[in-house]
Amino acid sequence: MTQPSYQQQSRDLIDGLKSVCAHHGLGNDGNEYKIIVQVFLYKLLCDKFAWEMKRLESNLAESEDWIAAWHKLPESERDLLELQLGPDVPRLQPEQLIPSLFNRQSEPGFARLFDDKLIEIAAANHDIFAVRTEDGEKVPLFDRLSEYVTSGADKRDAFCRAMMNKLAAFSFEHLFSQKYDFYAALFEYLIKDYNKDNGGKYAEYYTPHAVATVMAEILVPQAQRGTVQNVTCYDPASGSGSLLMAVAHAIGEDRCSIWAQDVSQKSSSLLRLNLVLNKLVHSIPNIVQGNTILHPFHKDAHAPSKLQKFDYIVSNPPFKMDFSDFRDDLDSDANMWRFFAGIPKVPTKAKDKMAIYLLFIQHIIHSLKEGGKAAVVVPTGFITAANGIEKTIRQKLVDEKWIAGVVSMPSNIFATTGTNVSILFIDKASRDSVVLIDASGLGTKVKEGKNQKTLLSGEEEQRIVTTFNAREAVEDFSVVVGHEAIKAKNYSLSAGQYFDVKIEYLDLTPEEFAAKVGGHKERLAAMFKQSHELEKKVQGSLGELHLV
Repeated sequence: MTQPSYQQQSRDLIDGLKSVCAHHGLGNDGNEYKIIVQVFLYKLLCDKFAWEMKRLESNLAESEDWIAAWHKLPESERDLLELQLGPDVPRLQPEQLIPSLFNRQSEPGFARLFDDKLIEIAAANHDIFAVRTEDGEKVPLFDRLSEYVTSGADKRDAFCRAMMNKLAAFSFEHLFSQKYDFYAALFEYLIKDYNKDNGGKYAEYYTPHAVATVMAEILVPQAQRGTVQNVTCYDPASGSGSLLMAVAHAIGEDRCSIWAQDVSQKSSSLLRLNLVLNKLVHSIPNIVQGNTILHPFHKDAHAPSKLQKFDYIVSNPPFKMDFSDFRDDLDSDANMWRFFAGIPKVPTKAKDKMAIYLLFIQHIIHSLKEGGKAAVVVPTGFITAANGIEKTIRQKLVDEKWIAGVVSMPSNIFATTGTNVSILFIDKASRDSVVLIDASGLGTKVKEGKNQKTLLSGEEEQRIVTTFNAREAVEDFSVVVGHEAIKAKNYSLSAGQYFDVKIEYLDLTPEEFAAKVGGHKERLAAMFKQSHELEKKVQGSLGELHLV
């Protein structure tokens, strides 16, 4: 079956699950995303287990009913098969699999049976697949999903049967050899309804694929692919993990470990799905749900009072958020080195506009190993702010020679926000010069719902990547500047401020010069005349309204 067919089937599954929720009064309910994500996780675990078992034992793959064939094997052979499963494979029993439950739908009390099996799976796979909180507790994989339906037992049975019918319609098994490019589109579709502007204080926004690609290809250039290994990749505001997936694929899933923290329970659940989809199950224990700024979880294994340092950091942190409730708790001696440039003060109005991204940038700089690399999405205003915390951070990056470059992206690269953004590239290996790229003129504008979005073509993404990695100056597109030049411009990191100013000189005869001046005079006179007429018209209208 071709890839587009699988994509469409996957979308149909998501739409089908949402339809079941809506039919049972759970559409747009606060619990809907939990049901969708957990049911989707159950589907993935079942199909991954089936795919791995059939891969180990070809007779099972060839059997018409592989579960029955597996069940008929001698116990010793079943145990041997299970021992051969990798540590990233869920452990399931025949009666917990989707086909087995599908065949028991007519039993009374099916909702309880369905919930019981989910809870059994959660208990058996708790150590590998459960996400931790900042308190160290592990969040169970599954809730008793039927209990979200508040009607009677018959309604709950019907709800679970409807879910099971959707899940049994097709299999993900053969897709576990696929990679990011397929799953990114599927994943974005899965979470799109939970990423809208009304997503609330901790709304999860999917970082555009173009941004993830540019980040990954600059941090891990093609020439270095296959040479990087045993490294740590971290995102302190991970969301669903699209940036981490991109950099992990550039390095190689078996050559790196993923580390993340995000305050959103929703994001942590989605990130776990993304790790299962992308052969990164080994990193699930490193995923933490919690407030990175107030309670950073990942600590140095050899010095628990210090934060863990990472080889690669990627992030698209929230730009603004009300953190007035815990702002003063951050202003402590323990945080003096982490927040070296300062902590934004609480404004008297518009507390929700507090620039929390400034804390994330400082946290990232502090959490980066010597020789490590980072890429961070920031509001473009950050790169030119004349003073304040923004300038102090830039000054540190330039004076320490840690800033590798900046790419200013086109407007509306994020459909959900009109804020212009840039990508800040940090390299603690120290750089002699800085690459500044103005990519604001690239891209094609398209409408996405009520919003306008800018899409970069593959060629435009590669133009940015190639120019940056070659550290090349291209007229009106990129410059390569020294640190002293940046200091002389108040530490501005805007490419436009370093482009050569071009003055065109034309040879004109006295007659040609007089003709040009005369033309300008005529146009000015016409504009003055039009302005005078408009002024009279406005005055007349105001007079009719007795306003003058």
